[in-house]
Parts: sequence; C-alpha cells; structure tokens
Amino acid sequence: MLLQFFTALREAKVPVTLREYLTLLGALERDLAGKRVDEFYLLARTALVKDERNLDRFDRVFGTVFKGLETLAEGAAPSAIPEEWLRKLAEKYLTEAEKAELKALGWDKLFETLKQRLAEQKERHQGGSKWIGTGGTSPFGAYGYNPEGIRIGQDGNRNFRAVKVWDKREFRDLDDGVELGTRNLRLALRRLRRFARTGAAEELDLDGTIRETARQGYLDVKLRPQRRNAVKVLLFLDVGGSMDWHVELAEELFSAARSEFKHFAHFYFHNCPYEAVWTENARRHDARTPLLDVIRTYPPDYRVVFVGDASMSPYEIAMPGGSVEHWNEEAGAVWLQRVLDHFPKAVWLNPVPHENWAYTQSIAMVRRIVAERMFPLTLEGLDGAMRALVR
Repeated sequence: MLLQFFTALREAKVPVTLREYLTLLGALERDLAGKRVDEFYLLARTALVKDERNLDRFDRVFGTVFKGLETLAEGAAPSAIPEEWLRKLAEKYLTEAEKAELKALGWDKLFETLKQRLAEQKERHQGGSKWIGTGGTSPFGAYGYNPEGIRIGQDGNRNFRAVKVWDKREFRDLDDGVELGTRNLRLALRRLRRFARTGAAEELDLDGTIRETARQGYLDVKLRPQRRNAVKVLLFLDVGGSMDWHVELAEELFSAARSEFKHFAHFYFHNCPYEAVWTENARRHDARTPLLDVIRTYPPDYRVVFVGDASMSPYEIAMPGGSVEHWNEEAGAVWLQRVLDHFPKAVWLNPVPHENWAYTQSIAMVRRIVAERMFPLTLEGLDGAMRALVR
C-alpha cells in the first residue's frame, strides 16, 4: 500500500523522491505515527512534501489511496458508522409543499429575532423551528430549511437561501494559466483591442522613409513608435457560493483576458462589490483593497468588466448590512453605482443562461443598475459586450 501511495504521488506530479520515501519508512519503523491515520497523515506530509504548493495534490492522493481507513492496526476490525453519515441524518429535507408553508421573517424582524435568541438560548437544539440549531425550520442554524435565514456552522451551501453567513469562508484564486480548449474567447476579446503608437521612435517607418527619400532626393530614414495595444481593462470577478458552478468558464475568460491586454488588472468580490475587494482569495480577510482606492488609482479610460451570476439575496443589493458575509455600512447598489459613475464604459458578464434571468430578482436589479449592459457569458454575449465597450 505504501508503494502504491508513493507511485500515486509521482503520477500526481508531487516531486517526491526515493530518499524521502525511505525516510518515511524509517519513521514508521520507529512507530512515530502511533498506528493512527491522522498521525500517519501528518508524518507522511512532513516527510514527502517540501513545497506548500503541493499540499493540495498530496491531500487528494492521500484521500484516494487511504479512503475509509480508520487505523493502521485495526484495518480488519468492524468499522464504526462514519460521523459524516450520522451528521447527515440530522439534515432537514422538506417537500416543496412543506417549504411553501414556511414564511420569511423579513430583514428587520430576522435580526431582531436573532438578537433575542442569542440572549435567551442556553443549550444546543436540533430539529426545531425556533432556536439556533441544526436540522430544523428555524431561520438560524445549519442543515435545515428556511426561505430566508442566517446560516451558522454549516459547511457549504444546500438550498442557497441564506441572507447572511456567520462563518469565515475561503475561496481559491482563479487560474490564469488554464489552457483554453478553444481560441474563440480570445478572438472575441480582440474586438476590444485598439492600437496606438506610443513610446520612443524606434521602429522603421518604411512608407515615410520612401516618401521623404523621394521628396528630398537622398535617403531620409524615418522612425516611428511601435504600435501597442492601448486598451486598459479592469476585471472584477465574483467568486464563491453559486459561482462555484461557473469556475471553469470564469477561468477561461480570466486566462484569455490576461493574455490579450497589456494594461490589465483584476479584483475579486463576492456577490456584489462593497467597500473592499481583493486580489488573492487566500488572503481575502487580511489583504483587502478599499474600493475607493481602486477608483482613485485607475483613471476613467479603463474599461470595466464584471463577471458574476448576480444571483443573491436582494438585500445584498438594496440594504445596508445586506452582505451575506459581513456588515456593510452602505448597500451594494451604492458601491456598484460609484464604480459605474467613475468608469463610464462598463459591462456585466453573466454565466447564467439568458433565458433564466427572469427567474432571479437580483439579476433584474443588477441589470437595471448597469443600464441593461448585462450580457450572457457566451461567445455571442461576449461579442456584444465588447461592442458596447468600444462605443
């Protein structure tokens, strides 16, 4: 099994050597892992991984090779029911009719009630409709259902109904090195490019040289600045939540944009731009850039492209404090309008199919704010967006 683990790491491009493998075997001979999988995982990672960039690949291989193994000494012993299975039993699943009977409290009542529950609740609750807990129909907690609630302690989305998430969420950066399966995205983006001659005169102007030589009667060499792509692009990318379904398409667009435009900058946001954006998702909580600084730094001649599904609670757009992740002093619509006021040439690309836009209230709201300059993230939609940016 250990040899299989070693070869699987090599196949996954983790640069593990025979020396490191022998080091791991020596550590196991001394029983440094204590015959426990969690300790063996830490020991193997320490011995075999020398670059933190390979930790994710190591984790995937480890999970595949040792999936379901509880201990090294008791591999043949009866297994306990996995904790994850027991946890799933507590999740609340309702029929569509039962869901329709539940009523949303509304924004003000929701937070007023949460404050009251926090003051009154003294113990854990499960399966109810009032307290903060799990597997119920209360607006507060995890693994249940409510048409408008505050998610507390749940790993990931289930029903996409939360108006606020009371947890720290981690997203990953989009990969700008992704290899496109088609050149069509790049060709569509090239419609936006506009060339101008800037910089020092260091390129031979053949037509000018011929013209002036003929006019002067002697060789008169003329130089000119090189033609450069003068278009400046600012890309705002929505990440996390429902955008997880569209990561591959967003990465292809991101990769194409970085290769096509010399003057290019990007920032991430979640659902709606607020008072701060960021450039690295791994440091989104401690390395944020105030949106006002972005507006002050980049001049109005930048073309702005928002990429997002615009699928969120309407409160995130219309209400102070409406952000699903933090308390924003001003509504998302206010910040979005500030960006549009500074950058007159801006579009919004939406990966949600155009025929589904009418079913989401927040899409209609964002579409009105961007003056109907929302386009589907398709080749046809991208072509229309580029045309709008060059007008």
